Amino acid sequence: MSINIAIDGPAGAGKSTIARAVAAALGFIYVDTGALYRTVALHAKRKGAETPEQITAALQTAEISLCFSEGTQHVILCGEDVSGLIRTPEISMAASVVSAIPAVRQYLFDLQLELAKQNNVIMDGRDIGTVVLPHADLKIFLTASPEERARRRYLELSAKPDCPPMDEILQDIIKRDEADRNRAVSPLRQAEDAVLVDTTQMDQQQVIDHLLGLCRERLGL
Repeated sequence: MSINIAIDGPAGAGKSTIARAVAAALGFIYVDTGALYRTVALHAKRKGAETPEQITAALQTAEISLCFSEGTQHVILCGEDVSGLIRTPEISMAASVVSAIPAVRQYLFDLQLELAKQNNVIMDGRDIGTVVLPHADLKIFLTASPEERARRRYLELSAKPDCPPMDEILQDIIKRDEADRNRAVSPLRQAEDAVLVDTTQMDQQQVIDHLLGLCRERLGL
């Protein structure tokens, strides 16, 4: 039987980086569900779809799959590897919009569930422990202050010529938090049986070590 670990939390909490590292250390497959929603957002943008009805219709031409190369997840959209194209502030905000559309969530739900059934996975997102994998063997809610998350995102984007100012990133994160918490479908919230991990005062390696400790303590890994 496969082992499933769910990691939820707000935008910019470092879920992807941390989950990827922990999965590699445990020999698990890492499933970045946020990347799937970002890919839907990119597809909708390319199709000029803006309303929920238009975005739902655009799903009919979206061919999204995951492939894994040396432990790294790649997202394929209609035959194109778009892993590097979905990490912009514009697509981040658009992903929050499309993720509130029930048809989009249903479209991606089956793919996520099948991966979890067939593999030992660490899956991160907004509603993994509450909706996608409510019976996960371990649930973690990873968070940090908005200011710290904005600082980390700024450092991540600072090498790019179009990096937005820190204040703009912070406002985007605050707006994203508000949208994720208040959406009608699968809002962001901590599962009752999830372990809260606040990383505001922790560096990346400390967070990785802490989560590995939880996996060994709770799951005997």
